Amino acid sequence: MDGKGRKSAESSRLLRMVGITKGFLGVRVLTGVDLDVAPGEVHAVVGENGAGKSTLMKILAGVHAPDDGTIEIDGRRVRFGHPLDAQRAGVAIIYQEFNLLPERSVAENVFLGREPSRRGLVDAAAMIRETGRLLAELGEDSFGPRDPVKRLSVAQQQVVEIVKALSLDARIVVMDEPTAALAEHEVELLHRLVRRLQDRGLAVLYISHRLREVFDLTSRVTVLKDGARVACLDTAATGPDELIRLMVGRDLGSYFPPRSSAAGEVRLSVTGGGNAHVHDISLELRAGEIVGLAGLQGSGRTELVKALFGAEPFTTGAMTPVRPRSVREGVAAGLGLVTEDRKAEGLALRQSVRDNALLVARAAGRRVPALTALLERVRLSPPRQEQEVRYLSGGNQQKVVLAKWLVMAPDVLLFDEPTRGVDVGAKAAIHDLMRSVAEEGTAILMISSELPELIGMSDRILVLRDGRLAGELPAGVSEEAIMHLAAGEEDS
Repeated sequence: MDGKGRKSAESSRLLRMVGITKGFLGVRVLTGVDLDVAPGEVHAVVGENGAGKSTLMKILAGVHAPDDGTIEIDGRRVRFGHPLDAQRAGVAIIYQEFNLLPERSVAENVFLGREPSRRGLVDAAAMIRETGRLLAELGEDSFGPRDPVKRLSVAQQQVVEIVKALSLDARIVVMDEPTAALAEHEVELLHRLVRRLQDRGLAVLYISHRLREVFDLTSRVTVLKDGARVACLDTAATGPDELIRLMVGRDLGSYFPPRSSAAGEVRLSVTGGGNAHVHDISLELRAGEIVGLAGLQGSGRTELVKALFGAEPFTTGAMTPVRPRSVREGVAAGLGLVTEDRKAEGLALRQSVRDNALLVARAAGRRVPALTALLERVRLSPPRQEQEVRYLSGGNQQKVVLAKWLVMAPDVLLFDEPTRGVDVGAKAAIHDLMRSVAEEGTAILMISSELPELIGMSDRILVLRDGRLAGELPAGVSEEAIMHLAAGEEDS
């Protein structure tokens, strides 16, 4: 059996959803959607933000009831009035935001609310024993059932959610953007776990914006657009261009905007820059160009952009126009940083779009500009200035972060994973905006773990290894050439 199609797509379906329709306050969100999945199948569900993926999965999980349509499990019609009904029927959903208590142990989280008892007391030994057995079945030995969840990495917390699903005898597992917050080396670990679920005969519905994962891991893919199913395809019989066209409703052409024809004056220069994380850094960023920054996890990419920005300052070397010793000095010198984690570091989630867009300008004492044209430029949809940003999609939240820095008209913009967790349509809008800003004279340095994005967007690529620059590569270079440099395997 191969990694994707271990169970025939033509085998009997474990789950069938037929004609699912749902509306909220008179607004139709889903219209006649069909979806099915077989035992041992990993089935992708893709679409732009707002396409209806989350609503469809919440109906399956018993969070919402459909207005019309039917759900069948093992050929029997079911109707869920509560998430517990779906849970009892063997459905488990692992949300992007985990439902774990950090102060409790792994075993306590796995059995939360349904602890086994003995003689009227919680049977802690039974919880630990069963959790340990499930961890062993998954081949997970990096942590144990007694470990507190707060000490686990994001990938390990995801394993806890999977163990919780297995402990509930789940037969259908929904995974919502499971790799959005994972480091590159953790993604393969998750994929191995998904394949173990396949081997156990579970059906997995896999929601992801990362098309490479869709093609690496799944046997079929259902495409949603504007609340309707537009296609269900065998993954092996289609390609990324076709999926993108179906999701956004148009051809995206080359997908990435044209590269810069010529770089302008130097906006930022570093010679021999170093601190506790990066060493002997020398580089130049020029007006009009987008420079990619590649490297394996732990190579120092984020630490480098934070040093340039003044968040974790260089302690040695020279930098012009100024070597910032703080974030305030970095902003004053004309630098901006779009951080990797927009929710934790880039936004005030309970504040409005307007307040977030003006956050840096107000802190810097700048004159507050009119925002309407700027929000239209970043293609915020809808461009309501008073809406709290926590209610926006990931792509729109990222556009607010971009607006926050465009207000400042920076000379240099540093991007750390600019399109992480956003759909293909929002990615294209962000790519176009980045190139437009560069053409206006801003120098851009961009970190991306997605090598096709790095290659497609960059005018040249710097490769970091062990906190040092390992080399520079030209535009259009191959993924293999980047990885050779990043891993220290360049030809002698």
